[in-house]
Amino acid sequence: MTAFALTSFSTLEMWLIGGVLVLIFLIWRITRHHECGYLGEPDGEISALLPAVAGLCHGTVTAGNSVEMILGADFFGAVVRDIRESRHSVHMETFLWEDGKAGDLIADALCAAASRGVKVRVTTDARGASGLSSETSKKLKSAGCEHHRFHRWRPMNIGRFNIRTHRKILVIDGATAYVGGHCIADSWLEDQEKHPVYHDLSIRLKGPVVNQIQSVFSENWVESECGLFVDSECFPEPKGDGPAKAHVAYVRPDGCPSSVQILYHLVIGLAKKSILIQNPYFLPDPAGARALAKAAERGVDVRIMTPAVKATDSFFVTYAGHSHYGKLLKSGVRIFEYQPTLLHQKTITVDSAWCGIGSANFDDRSFEINDEIVVGIQDKSTVADLERIFEAHMGDCKEITTDEWERRPLAAKLRERFFHLFNEQF
Repeated sequence: MTAFALTSFSTLEMWLIGGVLVLIFLIWRITRHHECGYLGEPDGEISALLPAVAGLCHGTVTAGNSVEMILGADFFGAVVRDIRESRHSVHMETFLWEDGKAGDLIADALCAAASRGVKVRVTTDARGASGLSSETSKKLKSAGCEHHRFHRWRPMNIGRFNIRTHRKILVIDGATAYVGGHCIADSWLEDQEKHPVYHDLSIRLKGPVVNQIQSVFSENWVESECGLFVDSECFPEPKGDGPAKAHVAYVRPDGCPSSVQILYHLVIGLAKKSILIQNPYFLPDPAGARALAKAAERGVDVRIMTPAVKATDSFFVTYAGHSHYGKLLKSGVRIFEYQPTLLHQKTITVDSAWCGIGSANFDDRSFEINDEIVVGIQDKSTVADLERIFEAHMGDCKEITTDEWERRPLAAKLRERFFHLFNEQF
């Protein structure tokens, strides 16, 4: 039977099979990534070493920035107001955009801006924003907005289609920028039939760091086969506007760890007192789990907050992330599962001195595959606000203990191991 099966293939079929295998290998070779294995514990405080941290993440520290925290559904009102006041340009990039009330609010504001002569450029991820209808896209374009979808499914994108832009960016007149976790969907605007409104956080920035965020937008704009915008009004002369120092991590070089992954490993290694992480999809790779465990073992107060299974919109990510809970808990890491709804904000604070806010999840897809953005901020007021938010949310969490985790049934352990097999793609 085996001999017959092997000889039943024609020469052409054998060549086709070989060609497919070669193609699969080439796609893997193009898309493969190197993980960050940094587990050092450098001397010095993060505040003093911030220029080195930023430089190692392909960034530069800028002073004179203002940071305003935007929570929950307030995001839409703030964004619409700033778009209405725009005079020259509005640049928006987002992963998830769905038709609905939230989508209409943003689309109407963008169309009104374009109608009065503002240059409006919009990049949406082809997969994540599949809920944005062709009618809405036509509406944007009819009003004068430029709208392009990132990495559409077509032959030229073979080998890169799995690379998504997960960034959430809005830059207005080159002077005001929004970065954070908010998506353009009704789940972020109001309570839904199946779940309460999602909890999320973005920041509104002014100052020199906005120029860097504009550069991040331009990267995906150009990659979507759009032209460069060489415009002094999109990149105005930087002016100080506040007390915060800030830097941006966003680079994902081929063949190297992303700057976002490097940033997280560096600040975890630098931590001396505390690490507070809020993230909706906590699925660290082995190196990330080891870094957090080592921080806890050297006496750092490490606390992780992530949604409970009943609150998440991606239970397979949550189950896969459970596979690391045991080793983290034994090392002294404290894990809190948020119960009321999806906690979607992606934040980290270190030693009450520095914080990172952006679009990146704590998982392989964000660290190694997606295009992401994280803004690092050295500002006592901003960090204190994030710590207060974390403490307030603890009241709606269930803390996972080592004893109860070790007593979970065998079926749960097998489920975690199964879902973890696909951890790099979640």
